[in-house]
Amino acid sequence: MRYRPFGASGAAISNLTLNFGADALKRGREAGLDLLYSALEAGVNSYRLDSADPVAAEVLGEALSHVDRKLVYVSLTLGAGDGRGEDRDFSAQGMTAAIDRVLHFSGLGWIDVAVLHEPGETELAQSSLSALKAMRATGRIKLLGIAGGGEVMDAYVSTGAFDALLTPLGINADWKVRNRIRSAREHDMSVFAYDFFKDRRSGPRIAPVLKKGLFGIGAQKRPPDSPQKDAFGFLYRTQNWTAEAICLSYVLTDPTVSSVIVNATDTDRLAQLAAAPERDMPPGLAAQIEMARVVASQAA
Repeated sequence: MRYRPFGASGAAISNLTLNFGADALKRGREAGLDLLYSALEAGVNSYRLDSADPVAAEVLGEALSHVDRKLVYVSLTLGAGDGRGEDRDFSAQGMTAAIDRVLHFSGLGWIDVAVLHEPGETELAQSSLSALKAMRATGRIKLLGIAGGGEVMDAYVSTGAFDALLTPLGINADWKVRNRIRSAREHDMSVFAYDFFKDRRSGPRIAPVLKKGLFGIGAQKRPPDSPQKDAFGFLYRTQNWTAEAICLSYVLTDPTVSSVIVNATDTDRLAQLAAAPERDMPPGLAAQIEMARVVASQAA
C-alpha cells in the first residue's frame, strides 16, 4: 500500500479508504472482522463508517483495537441515517447523538473526520455548526468534512469551515468537479474521491447491425457482454487490467487526491482493489484516457 500526506499534521494516509457499514456485515460479524483484518494486513489505515450504525461501529472498533489508534483514521458520515432506515438528521441533537453513539459502541476515543453527507443549501442551522465546533473543541472529533457532488458543494468549500472534501471523481469528471477540487486544495482541504468507476457495460445495449446480406445474413452481431461502443471502450481491452483497476489507478495519478474510498464486502475483492495502487499504469494509457475524455466531451 502507498501513502500520502493527510492534513496539516503531515500524517500519512493510505491510498485506499475502506467504506464499512451494514453491507459489509450481511454475511455476519466474523466476516466483517475478517474483512477489516485483511484491510489492515494490506496496509489500509483509513476507514469510513457510512452511517452511525452501532453494530458497524462496534465491529470496526474491535478490529482497530489491535493497532495504535494514532496510526489509523476513521471518518463518520453524518446525515445519511443510522443504517437502519431512519431519516437523515442534521440537527445539533441528531449529530451529537450519532457521534456519541459511535464513540460509545466503538471505543475509538475520537472520530478523525465527521463528514456531512450532501447537506442542502439551507439544511445546516447555526446551532448544528456550533455543536460540531463544540465537539471538536472537546476532542470527540478532529476534523470536519463535506461530501457530495452537487453545485451547493462550491458554497460549502468556499466557507473555509471544512477540512476535507469527499467528492465523486471518475475518469470523465467534468470541469465543475475538477474546479471544486482545485478550490478545496486552495482552502487546504484534503480530498477523498469516491464513485471512481462506472461500468459502461451496464447501460442499454446497442442493437446489432443486420444490414449485410439478404435479411442480414452474414452480419456480425455485437457480443452481448461486451462494453458499449464509446470513447472508453479500450478500458475493457487492456491486457492484465480490469476496467475498474484502471479507473482507480488513474484517479490516484491526481496528486491532490489523498485517498480513494472503495467498497468491498469480501476479502477477495478487497485484495483486487488493494493491488491496484501498487501497479504502474501501462505506458500511454493515461494519455489515451485524456484523449477519450476530449472525444466524449465533444460528443456530449
